[in-house]
Order: sequence, then structure tokens, then C-alpha cells
Amino acid sequence: MTPRDQLDFSALRVLDGALATELERRGCDISGPLWSAHVLDSAPNAIAAVQLDYLRAGADCIATASYQVSAHGYRELGRDPIEAERALRQSVRIAQQVREEYTHESPRRTWIAASLGPWGAALHNGAEYHGRYDIGFEPLVAFHAERIAVLADTAADLIAFETIPSIEEARAILLALARTPDLSAWLSFTCRDALRVAHGEPLAECAAVLSSSPQIVAIGINCTPPGLITTLIAEARRGAGGQKPVIVYPNSGETWNPRTRAWEGRSDIAAFSELAREWYAAGAQAVGGCCRTGPAHIAAVRAAAPSLPVAS
Repeated sequence: MTPRDQLDFSALRVLDGALATELERRGCDISGPLWSAHVLDSAPNAIAAVQLDYLRAGADCIATASYQVSAHGYRELGRDPIEAERALRQSVRIAQQVREEYTHESPRRTWIAASLGPWGAALHNGAEYHGRYDIGFEPLVAFHAERIAVLADTAADLIAFETIPSIEEARAILLALARTPDLSAWLSFTCRDALRVAHGEPLAECAAVLSSSPQIVAIGINCTPPGLITTLIAEARRGAGGQKPVIVYPNSGETWNPRTRAWEGRSDIAAFSELAREWYAAGAQAVGGCCRTGPAHIAAVRAAAPSLPVAS
């Protein structure tokens, strides 16, 4: 087991922003079924550049480019599943190198979260946004356990389970994570409205399931419209009963149109900053961004956080 630096939520924190859509904005091709993981093959330096920009913008924690990596996904493409293990390790090494580079610019303490998406992400058909899976519970546990076992031997400080759509998948993750008791994680849900996760269960109920796990360091909401976040913070806090910090990293405010395969609406960084101020006031212990947010959003979040100095 690799020694880890426990992410400290005793103070307010700033998370990073989108990786995949920021890579796309910078000219990388993420159109394949592995999404941002394709860039691990084609342009790893681009990943490093985005992560370094997030640290410079004020993020305390950077996520790895591993959200879509799984043996299942690689096997489906006709690639050896061992390549998925190598990709998971490579994603952490890139983040390590970025953090080391940043130490020459600032003494500020930072962390690495190994990003893991849900089973629906491996299907690359949008199933993570409804959670109606054709997979049994035990295979779901095994899917998550396989990737956790690889990441347990890396230098990631914790795992970020992201865009989780259902209480069943949250329970499967808890069982998988328990096989590696020295590893910590946050678990973040994607939500369909101001009360319920994507599959339909109340967020408060999902938070209650996580609240007793000693390995869960925070309960999150991500890949969700920013207008829903303030109410969802209250629901998560109510369900957790004060046992876990609540973290949020919503989308920019733009929405994806699957028919036209394009983002619609606009991203207003000033409005995002004002909302971040509101989210901290509502009890969020950390704020960042998901799809279509970038370093400018994270700099605005840092400026909006009460009592946090400007990043250096």
C-alpha cells in the first residue's frame, strides 16, 4: 500500500474543473468510447497542461484522466485489458509530475484524486445519467473492485467516484472499496432534480448510506446543473447527519443536446462565482466544476471562497 496524504477538509477547499471538455476545447479528440482516456495515448502532455493550469488557478486537488478507463472498455475495443491497468497507473503518474512541477512555483499543499466513473460510463451510451443498468449487483462490485485494486498501488491520495447515478451503485462501491480498507474516497452523485439522484432515489437517502463508511471522506454532487446545487447541498447534509463534508462540482450551466451533439446555452463565469459563494455559505466544504468549466471558473471559485487566499 502506497502511503497517502489525507485530503484535509477541515478548511474550505477548491476542486479543479472539467478535464475532458477542457481538453476538447484545446483541440484534443475525445470523441471515442474512452473519452478523455484517449488523450493518455495521443497527447499526455495536454493532460498535464490542463492540470497545471488548474493548480495555478487555485485548485487544491486535481483529478486524473482515468474516469473512462476500465478493462471492460479496453476489451470492447479489442485492446488487451492489461492496457487499462497501465492507463490507470499512467494517469496518476502524470498528475504526480504536475504536482511536482507546481511545487517549484508554490508551496501550497495539493492532492491527487484518481477519477473513476460509474458502470454507465464504461458503456459510453449515457447510462450514467439514468442508472438503469443491465448488470447484477455482484458483477457491479467486481467492476469497481478491479480498478480500485490497481489504484491502491499508486500515489493517488484518494479515489473520486464520480457521476454515480444510483444508491445501488453507491452500495456496490462501498463493498468494493472495503476490500482495500486503507484507501479513502469521495463519492459524488449526478442528480436529476433538486432532491433526487439520476436513478430517482432521494439524495438524502444516498448520503445516509455513505455516512457510516470510515473510507468515505466526503459526499459530492457533480455533473448537475448549477441552479440545483444549493438545495442539493441541504439534502446531502441532512442525509449525512453532519458525519461527512459535502462537496460540489456542477456543470458550467451549459447543457448537452444529444440530438445535435452540441453544447447549448452559455457559461457565465461571474454568475458561477456568485453561486460558488452561495454554495460555500450553504455548507459546501469544497467547490469545483464539471463539464464545460475551465481554469477561469476555478480562479473565480477561489476568489469567491471566504477566508481563502488567492492562489500563489
